Amino acid sequence: MKALFRDNPKIDGFISVDSMGAPDDEEGRGKIVDHATGSRRWQVTFKTTGGHSFNNFGSPSAIHAMGRAIAKIDELRPPADPKTTFTIGVVSGGTSVNAIAGEAQMQVDMRSNSATELAAIEKQILELVAAAVADENQRWNSTDARVETKLLGDRPAGTANSDTPVVQAALQAAVALGLPEPTLAAASTDANVPLSMGIPAATVSGGGRGDKAHSLDEWYEPLNAWAGPQSVLLTVLSLVGVDGVSQPLLPAKR
Repeated sequence: MKALFRDNPKIDGFISVDSMGAPDDEEGRGKIVDHATGSRRWQVTFKTTGGHSFNNFGSPSAIHAMGRAIAKIDELRPPADPKTTFTIGVVSGGTSVNAIAGEAQMQVDMRSNSATELAAIEKQILELVAAAVADENQRWNSTDARVETKLLGDRPAGTANSDTPVVQAALQAAVALGLPEPTLAAASTDANVPLSMGIPAATVSGGGRGDKAHSLDEWYEPLNAWAGPQSVLLTVLSLVGVDGVSQPLLPAKR
């Protein structure tokens, strides 16, 4: 998306098709994402010299340092409004059960509906990581433990734009098809970049309903799934216009 909008400055508007109705959505209501939830993702690698679990006992452990960091991060209390979240989604490290870990790694995902709060939670987490390494070194009277951080993802937040032609066309498409009015929501989608740039954009549901996204228990049910593609098509035709039938609702850049 970043490359698309960087290389094509004359894009008038944008629609992303993603997600589905909520688990209790039995009417095909779906949702329209008109507010971009920003995200920052970091890979954090803890390193030490390591060694034998018995012979080198007393040396800092990369896994122990990571454990300290996870415990500190878990105590954070981000604001509920604007919704701000964090999770450590992947951890790895160590070489054997009887070795002091020389390297351990975790991947951290942070999200917020506010760019300000996202920056704040990121600052807190990175400071806690540094504090955890310092604690591990202090525990063993050492300077051996260290940490490296790498930014894996940066998806900008964007304000709600429910009055734009893209959102209004999607809402009216549902009305035209006799469907309940979709709910407006905030999420992290391909529409984040245009929303953050002030370009009319939205993410619309592809149909059906489901839950537990990104987990092994993710599920999908094609209940009234026809509503997704039909709504998307009608929205697009409304925005670009149809020769001899309707004028485009989305103004073209000059």
